[in-house]
Amino acid sequence: MPWYDRPGNRMIKDGAENLTDSELLEIILGKTKEESVVNLANRLLKKYNLNKLEELSFQELKKECRNDTAAALKILSFIELSKRYNTLKKGGYSKKPITSARDIYNMLSDKVKSYKKEVLFAVLLNTNREVIAIKKISIGILNSTLVHPREVFQEAIKESADSIILVHIHPNGNSNPSQPDVEVTKILIESGKLLFMPILDHVIIGKDSYYSFAERRKLRF
Repeated sequence: MPWYDRPGNRMIKDGAENLTDSELLEIILGKTKEESVVNLANRLLKKYNLNKLEELSFQELKKECRNDTAAALKILSFIELSKRYNTLKKGGYSKKPITSARDIYNMLSDKVKSYKKEVLFAVLLNTNREVIAIKKISIGILNSTLVHPREVFQEAIKESADSIILVHIHPNGNSNPSQPDVEVTKILIESGKLLFMPILDHVIIGKDSYYSFAERRKLRF
């Protein structure tokens, strides 16, 4: 390939927005061991496209890169940086108060959308409704016998939280709550009342949507 047609030179000349996905991936990968960077980028994007690459584990991606560890690590780093950039653009890392379930969705959706298991988080807030910590509480389908209020409120007390928002990931893409979701939410809300540490909402994140218990019940932050 002539030097002036190489992706790096074209980016300098024409701007990144004029390069294809494959050319941008070629620049990120740099050099590869087992095949040309052009072939690797085109092969990966043809098979997975950008939105499916993030679903691969490190070992799966390494295998796709023909055991090129460096290439797999570069791609995973690029995906993680993209998620963090999206979160920043949505205001997820700012200290502005949380005022709605949409704020929670914007803050966490890019980070958790590749999860393959259900996970329950507790978003801990201070008196100004600012996020002070996000704690992973449990992994797996919500069940009142598996999720004990102790795990939720123990973390909140450690961080001197004023209130809590529960966040539950549905990897199947459907954000509607199951009956166990509803039951666990009721138990934790009642426990919060006893401890004077209210559960403000329970937000379930699906593939491209969310469900807010507070919004559906017309509760207020």
